[in-house]
Amino acid sequence: MAEQQPIPSAALSAAVEDVLPGARSDLEALVRIPSIWADPAHAEDTRRSADAVAALARDAGAATVEIVAADGGAPAVVAHWPAPEGMPTVMLYAHHDVQPTGGDDEWTSPPFEPTEREGRLYGRGAADDKAGVMTHLAVLRAYGGTPPVGVTLFIEGEEESGSPTLSALLAEHHAKLSADVIVIADAANPAVDVPALTTSLRGLVAVVVEVSMLERPVHSGVYGGPVGDALTALCRTLATLHDDKGEVAVPGLARSSSDAPDPDEATYRSDVGLLDGVELLGTGSVGDRVNLAPAVAVLGIDAPAVAESSNVLLPRARAMVSMRLAPGEDALRAQQALADHLTANVPWGAHVTVTPESGVAEPFSLSATGAVYDHARAAFATAYGNTAVETGIGGSIPFIAEFARTFPGATVLVTGVGDPASRWHGIDESLHLQMFGRGVLAEALFLQRLSAQG
Repeated sequence: MAEQQPIPSAALSAAVEDVLPGARSDLEALVRIPSIWADPAHAEDTRRSADAVAALARDAGAATVEIVAADGGAPAVVAHWPAPEGMPTVMLYAHHDVQPTGGDDEWTSPPFEPTEREGRLYGRGAADDKAGVMTHLAVLRAYGGTPPVGVTLFIEGEEESGSPTLSALLAEHHAKLSADVIVIADAANPAVDVPALTTSLRGLVAVVVEVSMLERPVHSGVYGGPVGDALTALCRTLATLHDDKGEVAVPGLARSSSDAPDPDEATYRSDVGLLDGVELLGTGSVGDRVNLAPAVAVLGIDAPAVAESSNVLLPRARAMVSMRLAPGEDALRAQQALADHLTANVPWGAHVTVTPESGVAEPFSLSATGAVYDHARAAFATAYGNTAVETGIGGSIPFIAEFARTFPGATVLVTGVGDPASRWHGIDESLHLQMFGRGVLAEALFLQRLSAQG
């Protein structure tokens, strides 16, 4: 293969500008596909989404494209652009499945009808993570289908379900997925003009706690008073998970702090949508509380709906309790600590059963050192006009640790295609379109710098 000459930065920037309109159009087409793999009713939509991504990869000049799936797993797309002689291979990862909408009627515009408002593209998956898919494809288009390094495009189809068959996929297709550098476009930036390299992620565990007090429902008037109900006992148990300041009260959990600048509290409250007067929980900087400390939430309770309630004392009630874990924590140890705390704090001699949920996600940290990270910082600073910051994120992306274990020689970079206003997983998810363009340019410049190193 003839030696490929590097594209000057100005020409590369112009090439990125040329491909952005088509990338946005294709992003909108992907958003229109409700690829909610977690909902069996949308299994065929997820397959249709994989077919669409595979077609886009072919159009972007891939030498090979295939759709793969582990037994019972979602369809993933693997495509290759062979490396020029002496050049490294970079895996570009994103996922094409999306979260459920949370209720279509809650959205300002229909979740699967992409709509632009004030420079943002609204729609489920517009940011998480079909923007990641199109970032990679736009970069490959900017290079005319002949990137300066080898590229393996890996677009997963079940990330929003916890990537349950990813280990099997990586094992079965290890050789074709092997890479020197892995770029995961599935995180967020602190601002639309400030790029981030994510270097830590919280872990995640969950348990189901069930409290029982009676053999059967009984009349609340005839027996209420000396006889309690299970739902009240459960509520009192759950209330012990936090102290009066909102700190997690489960003993022995890891937490740390950093000297990273704290986000503006007013902006943070606005981005989250906190109601007037509602206090932030915990102590320390907001950034540390989000990224480097544990957090507990009650995600659901099995109890009668208000409209269906009657004057009986409930014999049993149960809840799903989720806990985010700070970097450095051991997930199984923390899950047991959560179970022990709930068991120890059930009142009135009520019976309690705590069942650990599967799908444990270990917290993870990356060391952002070495030539690859130096190239990334330089590329992102050029594209965004601001220095890239190293940051943690409060969410859990368990597959990152899976990649690091499977390809121990590869350098892993976690980059962002969202910002604090993107509302990932929430109502009115959106992508800042100008930031999307910066992200494409940053990744294109990064590949160029890698090729210069060889």
